Amino acid sequence: MDSNIRSKQTIVIGAIVLLVAFLFTRDIKGLVKPTEENGKMPSSDSMAGTASPSTTSALNLETSSTAAKNVINKNLATDITALENSYKGAKGAEKIELAKQLAQKWDDVEQITPSALYLEVVAENEPSAKSWLAAGNQFIKAFESTQDSIAQPALLQKANASYKNALEKDSTNIEAKTGLGVTIVNGLGAPMQGIAMLLEVVAKDPKNVKANMNLGLFSIKSGQFDKAIPRFNTVIATAPTPEAYFYLGTALENLGRNKEAVNAYLSSKKLAANPTLSSFIDKKVAELKNKN
Repeated sequence: MDSNIRSKQTIVIGAIVLLVAFLFTRDIKGLVKPTEENGKMPSSDSMAGTASPSTTSALNLETSSTAAKNVINKNLATDITALENSYKGAKGAEKIELAKQLAQKWDDVEQITPSALYLEVVAENEPSAKSWLAAGNQFIKAFESTQDSIAQPALLQKANASYKNALEKDSTNIEAKTGLGVTIVNGLGAPMQGIAMLLEVVAKDPKNVKANMNLGLFSIKSGQFDKAIPRFNTVIATAPTPEAYFYLGTALENLGRNKEAVNAYLSSKKLAANPTLSSFIDKKVAELKNKN
């Protein structure tokens, strides 16, 4: 790859990482890391899927619950503690019912990791494609939203395992296959294996938002901006988001389609209604208009 192209791509991806850090949940964080100096994908050892057994085992209900209680309302924390004490003393069906309640309680206060761990308990005791899919989706959500670099690989591995369990129960489950593909693209295996899974998903479900979004982001990472555009357009036509418009703008900008890029960036700004993003995009738009 030409060094100038490599440099430009790294700068663009770096800007995306910066934007994501202050605005969006990071459902794309594994796809927008800067490329290595040689322009290849990061090696598997450097990616998020290299959690050691000790790291994974450190992700447990007690530590996650304690950490989460430190950042929520004290009264809510007291209520959850009482429910958890009941959970610890319960058995059988009652214990599983309390696990479901705790998963919902933690989700209600936007503490996703303990919610996911309780959903995992439910799935282990009531194994079905639906229960494992719920756990996998929550682990992915936790992975995307946490800033804890130690917890990230463990959450990704738990999501991966949950989706595999869901597919064992229902091999035709498109949502589980999509989730599994996303975990692979984020580091749990060869990226192209995950891409192949996501391509299988869109072959069956052309408007699948998660699959198209991740395929578009992978295209940006690999510098295939022309391939990214139809992916983001599909997402926008189905469920428009600030992220989709922003990355569409990024792809268009890198193809020299500045007028279209400006429109996409402004749509992202309008949907997000975020002051920091607005300032960022205003500068970007001014730069692009000066190039015309």
